[in-house]
Amino acid sequence: MSMQSENLDYGPLAPLLGRWHGDRGQDRAPEPDGVEQSAYYETLVFEAAGLTTNAEQQELVALRYHQLVSRKSNDEVFHNESGYWMWERASGLLMQSFSIPRGVAVLAGGQLSDGGVLQVRAAAGDQQWGIVQSPFMQQKAKTLAFDRRLWLEGDELVYEQTTLLDIYGERFEHSDSNRLRRSN
Repeated sequence: MSMQSENLDYGPLAPLLGRWHGDRGQDRAPEPDGVEQSAYYETLVFEAAGLTTNAEQQELVALRYHQLVSRKSNDEVFHNESGYWMWERASGLLMQSFSIPRGVAVLAGGQLSDGGVLQVRAAAGDQQWGIVQSPFMQQKAKTLAFDRRLWLEGDELVYEQTTLLDIYGERFEHSDSNRLRRSN
């Protein structure tokens, strides 16, 4: 982390900085013949990425993150995500941008709720908070919407997320949730 990053006010993102581990994850995913429920564990790392100024008017502070998720049943990685959480002090705007190696990228936006929940959303076709996906994913496993909520409960980081998919000829709410503890 640079000296510039150390002196920045990361606002609601500041408590996320560090390495987190959780082994109470629950994944509810579509299968051609129904629903698969999987228990998982993960590591989630947030690092200061500094200040960005856009068009000499907007100032954003950002955290870079990497999330690696493995099934408890076989220790295989089934989700690998990297991206940024951004915050604009002037408006209170929160943004999350990320990509996964399935040919999907998301730019989600939202606000910090009164209860301290960081919540962002995106939808396919939305001009502000959208989802870009490869031709294969659009045809076979299209992401229609994404909603993520993140908050702290004591010394735990908790999240819930729902991804609305059009897959196997129907719409499916793919959900994930976990509780993580700081490990550093």
